[in-house]
Amino acid sequence: MRLLATTPEANLKRLPIAFDLRAISLAEGTRAALSIAFIVAADQWLHWPPLLEAALAALLTCLSDSGGPIRRRLPALVSFMLLGAAITAGFGPLRGLGIVASVPIACLGIFALSFARVWGQAAMQAGNLLVVVLVLALDEPRPFAESALLAAVFAAGCAWAILLTMVIWRIHPFRPARHALSDAYRATARLVADLLGMVQGNADVAAWEAHARGHRRAVRDTIERARTAVQDTVRVRGQASQRAMQALLRIEAVDQLFGATIALSDLLEADRDPAVQATAIKLLRLLRPALIVIAEAIAADDPGKGGRRAPVQRLGRIGPALDAMQAATAETPALAGIADAIVERLRIATTLTAPPGWAPGSLPDPIPAGGMWDRVVTPVRANLQWQSAAFRHALRAAVVAGPALAFTLSTTGHYQHWLIITLVLTMQPFYALTWQRALERIGGTVLGGLLAAVIALVCTDPLAIAAALFPLAIIAFTVRSVNYGAFISLLTPLVVLLTEFSRPGTGELLIAGYRALYTVAGGALAVLGCLLLWPSWEPDRMKQELRTTILAHAAFAAAELSLLLGDGDAATVDRARRAAGVASNNLETSISRALNEPRGNQREDLQSAMVVDAALRRMAGRLSALQLDPHHADGIGPEALRSWRDWIGTALKALADGAAVPGARPAGRAPDALARIARQIELLDGTAAVAA
Repeated sequence: MRLLATTPEANLKRLPIAFDLRAISLAEGTRAALSIAFIVAADQWLHWPPLLEAALAALLTCLSDSGGPIRRRLPALVSFMLLGAAITAGFGPLRGLGIVASVPIACLGIFALSFARVWGQAAMQAGNLLVVVLVLALDEPRPFAESALLAAVFAAGCAWAILLTMVIWRIHPFRPARHALSDAYRATARLVADLLGMVQGNADVAAWEAHARGHRRAVRDTIERARTAVQDTVRVRGQASQRAMQALLRIEAVDQLFGATIALSDLLEADRDPAVQATAIKLLRLLRPALIVIAEAIAADDPGKGGRRAPVQRLGRIGPALDAMQAATAETPALAGIADAIVERLRIATTLTAPPGWAPGSLPDPIPAGGMWDRVVTPVRANLQWQSAAFRHALRAAVVAGPALAFTLSTTGHYQHWLIITLVLTMQPFYALTWQRALERIGGTVLGGLLAAVIALVCTDPLAIAAALFPLAIIAFTVRSVNYGAFISLLTPLVVLLTEFSRPGTGELLIAGYRALYTVAGGALAVLGCLLLWPSWEPDRMKQELRTTILAHAAFAAAELSLLLGDGDAATVDRARRAAGVASNNLETSISRALNEPRGNQREDLQSAMVVDAALRRMAGRLSALQLDPHHADGIGPEALRSWRDWIGTALKALADGAAVPGARPAGRAPDALARIARQIELLDGTAAVAA
């Protein structure tokens, strides 16, 4: 069996630097541009320089907006406004106390703001931007009265951006969840299309492995993102909302449909019977367009709005397609059970209202109901320890920022703050992520500097520069979620032009040159900091992820075999299947990061981890097949099945601990499903010692 095509080597192509063109948002770009352009226009009319502080505040507020339901976003944006104003008021006078006093306090602030990532992605984003506010507040010494005025102007700029976002130009609160759900169905359709090509092309073992690792990971990631978006919406709107209930049903349907597709994939890889393969081709040809129609209908959502009506109307065509799927597979016992499961989930997905008779216990786990105090304090307590990557990252950021702050505060000039800003925004908890962010930020800044130079040749007076800001902001925020490097390359000329407003006469070329210089230096310091200060090497984390993944699959196997014995329930199996899929995705993400770290002595461990990942993916496919069609375990009695359950659980737990499998598989002839699981375990025996 060919498990690996190549020996693992570092490769920049493995870094997740990609363009997601579906993330383009013209509405978000136009709204952000209006929030900035309005203030810049007011500055040109009133000629009051503090207004540029309000423009900066509006820009940062738009950057800190993570999207989602309004009731979740509003407290976050208001908190950003209040904290930003407090930092502006407090750190302005601090510069006048000298380096000895200001640097330690600023480093403490950087530590706290970098540590905010323990509260999630939105808090991490806001914390990073508040570091920018902190550094800019230290730009020059100011008396308290002037700092208080700038703080009030900063708060006004934030308030204007919040008003525009939440009141004047609202974005529908269900739209993020709806589009995330649509993406989940589209990702499943891509998996089905690739599976169809595999069957038609009579793929070999290596191709099946590549299919499982690539597409299953992508679909699981997409489903989990959709689940998070749906739960965020439900947390705000409540489960009693009809749209919230629709979203809950649809995410559960696509998750179960994904499990059925994995089972189908595993079956088709093993069963090369031409009749089975021909029937499967008919099934897959009907399945892919049905998934695409459902995805389009979920994205359109409202059948009463002109051209958006067509996708919902096309749902009526799915019924005959589902009947054709069942008819095509009815005479093929190997496929009938899985096909019925697929058809059942598709029927649920096509229902735009909550269907009656939905099986109890099939909805996602309830959303945790902890109070605000628990949600704030618990993550802090859990991460205030050296073992926490977030704690080490925050401490590393503060320590590396100290000398850089001392340099910027002791030299004359107006642009040294870009050194600290780049350093903090580039540095990540893990080296591979820092390296990726440094490449994107440095490359984007250099390209953005060149773009700023081109704009400077065309826009030679303040009015022309103000006119250029509006379309530039639209384009920058439109592609904000498409690619980080592209966003930075467009944000750079926007910042350069705003800086030219605050210090006219400096020249865009000189400003762009300073920004590029300090960006390169800051990126280099971030990478060096991750290399030299308490590096959290990914191969060490990968071993823990490896152990977690093996144990998750052990729990999945135990739940499935217990269900066959009558000792378990389907809801437990579904939760275990999802946990195993998430664990495999986390392992593969860890492997990808480890491949790009500069440690050549981990090659053997990486190769072993990739073998384990491939074997566990195959095992999960066979367990999914057992879940959807228990007849795959026919021919084995309860006692023998109980012996298999105990052996599989014991073997996987031993492998997770880096030990050899204790004893041979149960004696006697086993069904093909259990025999294939046993072969994967025997393959792992010895290989999984890397998990120790």
